[in-house]
Amino acid sequence: MSDKLTPQQRHKNMAAIRSKDTKPEMIVRRGLWSRGFRYRLNHKRLPGHPDLVLRKYRVCIFVNGCFWHGHGVQFNVHGSASVVEDSQCCRIPHTNREFWVAKIRRNKERDKEEQRMLASMGWHCITVWECELKPSKREETLDSIAFTLNHIWLQDHHVRSASGHQLEEESRTIPMAAEE
Repeated sequence: MSDKLTPQQRHKNMAAIRSKDTKPEMIVRRGLWSRGFRYRLNHKRLPGHPDLVLRKYRVCIFVNGCFWHGHGVQFNVHGSASVVEDSQCCRIPHTNREFWVAKIRRNKERDKEEQRMLASMGWHCITVWECELKPSKREETLDSIAFTLNHIWLQDHHVRSASGHQLEEESRTIPMAAEE
Protein backbone atom coordinates (compact mmCIF):
# COMPACT_ATOMS: atom_id res chain seq x y z
CA MET A 1 0.00 0.00 0.00
CA SER A 2 1.44 3.34 -1.05
CA ASP A 3 1.37 6.55 0.98
CA LYS A 4 -1.19 9.05 -0.32
CA LEU A 5 0.97 12.00 0.71
CA THR A 6 4.25 13.17 -0.76
CA PRO A 7 7.34 12.75 1.41
CA GLN A 8 7.32 16.51 2.10
CA GLN A 9 3.65 16.46 3.16
CA ARG A 10 4.22 13.41 5.36
CA HIS A 11 7.26 15.09 6.97
CA LYS A 12 5.23 18.23 7.69
CA ASN A 13 2.41 16.16 9.27
CA MET A 14 4.77 14.13 11.45
CA ALA A 15 6.74 17.20 12.55
CA ALA A 16 3.52 18.89 13.70
CA ILE A 17 2.76 16.19 16.27
CA ARG A 18 3.36 17.50 19.79
CA SER A 19 4.64 15.64 22.81
CA LYS A 20 2.93 17.82 25.45
CA ASP A 21 -0.63 19.10 25.79
CA THR A 22 -1.96 16.52 23.35
CA LYS A 23 -5.71 15.99 23.03
CA PRO A 24 -5.67 12.65 24.93
CA GLU A 25 -3.59 14.24 27.70
CA MET A 26 -5.99 17.18 27.96
CA ILE A 27 -8.94 14.76 28.26
CA VAL A 28 -7.28 12.98 31.18
CA ARG A 29 -6.27 16.26 32.84
CA ARG A 30 -9.78 17.72 32.62
CA GLY A 31 -11.35 14.44 33.76
CA LEU A 32 -9.12 14.10 36.83
CA TRP A 33 -9.39 17.80 37.73
CA SER A 34 -13.19 17.64 37.61
CA ARG A 35 -13.06 14.61 39.94
CA GLY A 36 -11.03 16.59 42.48
CA PHE A 37 -7.54 15.26 41.76
CA ARG A 38 -4.66 17.75 41.70
CA TYR A 39 -1.43 17.09 39.83
CA ARG A 40 1.74 18.53 38.37
CA LEU A 41 2.66 18.33 34.70
CA ASN A 42 5.74 16.80 33.10
CA HIS A 43 7.87 16.56 36.25
CA LYS A 44 11.45 17.15 35.05
CA ARG A 45 13.18 15.35 37.93
CA LEU A 46 11.41 12.02 37.45
CA PRO A 47 12.50 9.45 34.84
CA GLY A 48 10.43 9.69 31.68
CA HIS A 49 8.95 13.09 32.60
CA PRO A 50 5.48 11.66 33.38
CA ASP A 51 2.55 13.54 31.83
CA LEU A 52 0.84 13.84 35.23
CA VAL A 53 2.32 13.45 38.70
CA LEU A 54 0.07 13.09 41.73
CA ARG A 55 2.48 13.40 44.68
CA LYS A 56 -0.21 12.77 47.31
CA TYR A 57 -0.79 9.32 45.77
CA ARG A 58 2.83 8.74 44.64
CA VAL A 59 1.43 8.07 41.17
CA CYS A 60 2.78 8.93 37.73
CA ILE A 61 0.38 8.85 34.81
CA PHE A 62 1.59 8.43 31.27
CA VAL A 63 -0.90 9.23 28.50
CA ASN A 64 0.44 7.32 25.51
CA GLY A 65 -0.44 7.59 21.85
CA CYS A 66 -1.18 4.10 20.51
CA PHE A 67 1.01 4.56 17.43
CA TRP A 68 4.07 6.14 19.09
CA HIS A 69 4.20 3.63 21.94
CA GLY A 70 3.15 0.53 19.98
CA HIS A 71 -0.03 -0.33 21.88
CA GLY A 72 -0.63 -4.05 21.43
CA VAL A 73 2.09 -4.47 18.81
CA GLN A 74 3.88 -7.81 19.15
CA PHE A 75 7.55 -8.12 18.24
CA ASN A 76 8.23 -11.82 17.70
CA VAL A 77 11.53 -13.32 16.61
CA HIS A 78 11.26 -16.42 14.42
CA GLY A 79 14.66 -17.77 13.47
CA SER A 80 16.73 -14.98 11.98
CA ALA A 81 13.75 -12.82 10.97
CA SER A 82 11.63 -10.76 13.29
CA VAL A 83 7.89 -10.70 12.74
CA VAL A 84 5.85 -7.67 13.74
CA GLU A 85 2.15 -8.14 14.37
CA ASP A 86 0.08 -4.96 14.22
CA SER A 87 -2.72 -4.42 16.72
CA GLN A 88 -6.22 -3.06 16.27
CA CYS A 89 -5.27 0.48 17.23
CA CYS A 90 -1.66 0.57 16.01
CA ARG A 91 -0.64 -0.23 12.48
CA ILE A 92 3.00 0.21 11.58
CA PRO A 93 3.43 1.89 8.18
CA HIS A 94 4.65 -0.23 5.29
CA THR A 95 6.76 2.61 3.91
CA ASN A 96 10.12 2.77 5.70
CA ARG A 97 8.90 -0.10 7.89
CA GLU A 98 12.31 -1.01 9.35
CA PHE A 99 12.69 2.54 10.70
CA TRP A 100 9.24 2.51 12.32
CA VAL A 101 9.66 -0.96 13.81
CA ALA A 102 12.99 0.04 15.38
CA LYS A 103 11.60 3.35 16.64
CA ILE A 104 8.49 1.84 18.22
CA ARG A 105 10.51 -1.02 19.73
CA ARG A 106 12.92 1.52 21.30
CA ASN A 107 9.98 3.56 22.63
CA LYS A 108 8.43 0.46 24.25
CA GLU A 109 11.75 -0.57 25.81
CA ARG A 110 12.38 2.97 27.10
CA ASP A 111 8.85 3.11 28.59
CA LYS A 112 9.43 -0.16 30.48
CA GLU A 113 12.82 0.95 31.79
CA GLU A 114 11.49 4.33 32.97
CA GLN A 115 8.59 2.66 34.76
CA ARG A 116 10.99 0.19 36.43
CA MET A 117 13.06 3.15 37.65
CA LEU A 118 9.96 4.92 38.97
CA ALA A 119 8.79 1.76 40.74
CA SER A 120 12.20 1.38 42.40
CA MET A 121 11.78 4.97 43.67
CA GLY A 122 8.41 4.05 45.21
CA TRP A 123 6.12 5.48 42.52
CA HIS A 124 3.07 3.75 41.05
CA CYS A 125 2.74 4.09 37.27
CA ILE A 126 -0.49 4.16 35.32
CA THR A 127 -0.52 4.10 31.53
CA VAL A 128 -3.57 5.48 29.74
CA TRP A 129 -3.80 4.62 26.06
CA GLU A 130 -5.22 6.98 23.46
CA CYS A 131 -7.75 4.35 22.29
CA GLU A 132 -9.17 4.14 25.85
CA LEU A 133 -10.16 7.80 25.60
CA LYS A 134 -12.52 7.46 22.65
CA PRO A 135 -15.92 8.98 23.48
CA SER A 136 -17.54 5.56 23.97
CA LYS A 137 -14.94 4.49 26.59
CA ARG A 138 -13.86 7.87 28.03
CA GLU A 139 -15.97 8.09 31.20
CA GLU A 140 -15.32 4.44 32.08
CA THR A 141 -11.57 5.00 31.69
CA LEU A 142 -11.57 8.19 33.79
CA ASP A 143 -13.68 6.50 36.49
CA SER A 144 -11.25 3.58 36.46
CA ILE A 145 -8.28 5.92 36.96
CA ALA A 146 -10.06 7.68 39.84
CA PHE A 147 -10.92 4.33 41.43
CA THR A 148 -7.32 3.16 41.09
CA LEU A 149 -5.93 6.37 42.60
CA ASN A 150 -8.25 6.08 45.59
CA HIS A 151 -7.41 2.38 45.97
CA ILE A 152 -3.67 3.16 45.93
CA TRP A 153 -4.12 5.90 48.53
CA LEU A 154 -6.09 3.59 50.83
CA GLN A 155 -3.51 0.80 50.43
CA ASP A 156 -0.55 3.09 51.04
CA HIS A 157 -2.11 4.68 54.11
CA HIS A 158 -3.46 1.44 55.61
CA VAL A 159 -6.85 2.99 56.30
CA ARG A 160 -8.69 1.25 59.10
CA SER A 161 -12.38 1.26 59.89
CA ALA A 162 -13.80 2.63 63.15
CA SER A 163 -13.71 -0.88 64.69
CA GLY A 164 -9.94 -1.05 64.10
CA HIS A 165 -10.04 -3.65 61.33
CA GLN A 166 -8.46 -2.93 58.02
CA LEU A 167 -11.10 -2.19 55.38
CA GLU A 168 -11.87 -5.20 53.24
CA GLU A 169 -11.80 -4.75 49.52
CA GLU A 170 -15.39 -4.60 48.33
CA SER A 171 -16.53 -6.33 45.20
CA ARG A 172 -15.58 -3.97 42.43
CA THR A 173 -17.99 -2.70 39.88
CA ILE A 174 -15.38 -0.33 38.49
CA PRO A 175 -12.33 -1.94 36.88
CA MET A 176 -8.89 -0.83 37.98
CA ALA A 177 -6.73 1.20 35.62
CA ALA A 178 -3.78 -0.76 34.27
CA GLU A 179 -0.68 -0.33 36.37
CA GLU A 180 2.48 -1.30 34.57
